[in-house]
Amino acid sequence: MRIDFHKKFVKQFYKQPKKIQEKFYTRLEIFSRDQFDPILNNHRVHHPYDGFRSINITGDLRALYDTSGNTIIFIHIGTHSELYN
Repeated sequence: MRIDFHKKFVKQFYKQPKKIQEKFYTRLEIFSRDQFDPILNNHRVHHPYDGFRSINITGDLRALYDTSGNTIIFIHIGTHSELYN
C-alpha cells in the first residue's frame, strides 16, 4: 500500500496548528498498520464526496481519502462543518 497526498490536502494540512499536524501523523501511523482500527472510525462518506472514505483525526477533524489500486490518496482535511458546508 502506498500513501500519497493531493495538493489540496497539503495546503489544508499546513494551515492546521502544529498539534493537529502531529495528531494526524499519529493517526496515519495507526492507519498504515490497520485502516479499520476502531479509533479511526473509518467510514464511507456521501455527497459531495461520494466514493471517498473518512477517518477521524480528532473529535471533529476528518481526513478524507480515495483509493486507486494500491494507492491511498488523502484528498481533504478539515472539520466536519468545513468539509460538508
